[in-house]
Amino acid sequence: MTSNLFVAWRSGNPSESTWGPIGVLERTPSGGYRFAYTHGARTLNGFHPFPGMSHFDAVYESDELFPMFANRLLNQSRPEYLPSLMWSGFDPDNPPDPIQLLGVTEGRRQTDSLEVFLCPQPDSEGCFVAKFFLHGLRHASPEAIARVTQLQPDEELRIVPEPYNQFDRHAVAVWTDRVEEHQIGYVPRYLARDIRILLEHCDPESVTLRVQRINPGAPLQQRVLCRMNACWPDGFQPCSGREYQPIGSSNGSRSAVQ
Repeated sequence: MTSNLFVAWRSGNPSESTWGPIGVLERTPSGGYRFAYTHGARTLNGFHPFPGMSHFDAVYESDELFPMFANRLLNQSRPEYLPSLMWSGFDPDNPPDPIQLLGVTEGRRQTDSLEVFLCPQPDSEGCFVAKFFLHGLRHASPEAIARVTQLQPDEELRIVPEPYNQFDRHAVAVWTDRVEEHQIGYVPRYLARDIRILLEHCDPESVTLRVQRINPGAPLQQRVLCRMNACWPDGFQPCSGREYQPIGSSNGSRSAVQ
């Protein structure tokens, strides 16, 4: 099952607080793609529609992955393509659906202010599971970077909410073990609020964050792949705020994108 891929936008410097979802991408029953703006697109000051998708209330469909998303995937002819699949925890012999791949890599580029992410869904046992790359590693201390090089697959990490973080009061920091404590980064911003809910409603023993992969040759933003597991509380609905809801309807105005 392929989840919806949300698109988030931030204004100015990455450390600024103006951030939020502005669109959602999904598969169509025919195997194509459908994109719609969410209500967040109308509430974030400074955000403007994408070229070729100028109407907030339209639903855009395409047989192929829209260029703005396709351009965020490595070309298969690039030498780093296969390593990047492994860095993201996928089998190069069985490449994932583009939406799944974008959901892990987040489609991040140095040249713009967008990131993409998957909305968490319960696994086959009804539990929360999320796979993501550690954020903020480039801001870690030299001692923390040295500690990262020593991390091992399945090593447990600690998650620590930072309610007084001056840039994001929902921030959740990631620390190494108590024997040799180092803050090495943060959970992705799009997961932080939901993780804080899980920490409040789940048995602490059920909330775990572990190293899934260490990628020594990867860029810093793909160096540490983490996996988080937790309970799925009754009534828990990630990505459920109005800012995540599509403005247009799949039964309403449609525009084909070539």
